[in-house]
Parts: sequence; C-alpha cells; structure tokens
Amino acid sequence: MSPTTEQSVLLSDDPPIDLRLSEPELEATRDRVVSFIADIVADAGAEGAVLGLSGGIDSTLTAYLAVEALGADGLHGVTMPAEVNDPDVMGDAERVAADLGIEYDVVEIEPITEGFRSAFPDAAADRMAAGNVSVRTRAVCLYLVANAENCLVLGTGNRAEAMTGYFTKYGDQAVDCNPIGNLYKMQVRQLAAHVGVPHDLVMQEPTAGMWAGQTDAEEMGLDYDTVDAVLAVHVDGGLSRDATVRELGVSAAAVDRVVELSERSAHKRSMPPAPER
Repeated sequence: MSPTTEQSVLLSDDPPIDLRLSEPELEATRDRVVSFIADIVADAGAEGAVLGLSGGIDSTLTAYLAVEALGADGLHGVTMPAEVNDPDVMGDAERVAADLGIEYDVVEIEPITEGFRSAFPDAAADRMAAGNVSVRTRAVCLYLVANAENCLVLGTGNRAEAMTGYFTKYGDQAVDCNPIGNLYKMQVRQLAAHVGVPHDLVMQEPTAGMWAGQTDAEEMGLDYDTVDAVLAVHVDGGLSRDATVRELGVSAAAVDRVVELSERSAHKRSMPPAPER
C-alpha cells in the first residue's frame, strides 16, 4: 500500500479492526464501482448522472468515480447549502466540482425550506424534523434536475450509514443507485485516497450538516472505526455479542448501540409494507 492508503486513512492509531483493502482489492473495487455506474446509466437509457455535492468524503469519492465512469460531461453536480452548513465545507464541494471539471450549480435551499418552517412553525422547532426537511428538499432539487436532463441520481451513502440508519428516509437515500453503498467508512476513506482525493477531504470530520456544529460521531455516540468494526464482525459477520466484545476489545455497550441503531432503522432499508392479500 502507498503511505496515504496504508496509514493516514485511519481515524485512530489503533482501530478495533483493520478493514482496509489490499492494493489489488482497491483496484478491483474501483473498477467494479466505475463499471456499475456506467452500466446502470446505460441500461436506463439515461444521458448521465446528477449528484449532490456536500463537500464530504462520500459525495467526493462518488463524484471522482462517476467521472471515471461517465466522463466530466456525464456528471452534473449540485451543491445545496443551508444556513447551518459550514461555508468552508460548502466551498470544498465547489472545489471538487472545479477540480473534476464538471458542470455544477449552487442552489441556496433556505428560501425553499423557509416555506415549510412558516407553514409548520411548531413542527419546525424540532431540530431533527427541520434538518430532515432540508435533506428531503435536496432530494427534490436533484430529481428536478435529473428529470429535466434525463439523468439518474447517484446516492452517496456507505454501508455504515445504511446499516445504522444514519440517513433521512426519502431524503439522501432517495436515489437511483448507491455506488459506494457496500463500503465501510474506513474503506471509503481508503479508496478516496487511492483515486487521488485531496488528503484534507479524506480526513474531514464526517457531518450530515443537519444543524450547526453537528457531527456524525456525536449523534451516533460512536466513531466510525467502532461502528465499522461491530458491523463487520457482529451484524454482517455473525459473531456472537460476547465474542465480538473479546475480538474487538470494545465495550458491550458499543456493540449494543450499533445493534440498536441497526434494528431501529430496519424500516428504512425496506419498501413500505402492505398487509398480505
């Protein structure tokens, strides 16, 4: 591995488990995702893809791989800042678009979401509810552009987010496909470094940007290295709770927290249910 992919993608010096891929695995993953994007766009008869650019590592990696798959002309980026978002992070999103040479729009969503807050002031006082409105508004904007241009909407979610429900239902997972959806967060950072994403973006503090100062780790109560590890060994891997605690050297409370997040969010990963016929 190169120094970047081998060392500096780790959030800590001693993660519970090392989920990094070997160099051949990285290249195979890169090729698989690029082919996936190209094939799904071609099979749909679409002209290209639309992607929401947040300035975070997930959307940045997806953009890099989409350009490999479709060319710069085949990807339309949309940056949709709200008042609560860090201007520097939004600037990173524009920087990614400029570096890749793709078409991109900057759409201020505050005037749109203000309509919801005015119509439902009591509900909008709830920080989580208001944050979810912003996320769902972005999905509407992306599909407006995608429909007008005969494009697909690319998702940016990773496996850690999907399995813990760390996304807004009918918001950031309202997409046509999730190219990096089977990668743990550690692997997202590693692949991003491998394809040339700038190091400051690779190691940026993950945030959903739903309110000022919000971070993923604070909201979940765990860092991504721990979430990745418990998912890989226990939830996905099937190792028992007690054996997982021993294997990873994490607390039983950490294992229980990841399981709780996964079980509580199961409805987010399924189609809306209907009674049996």
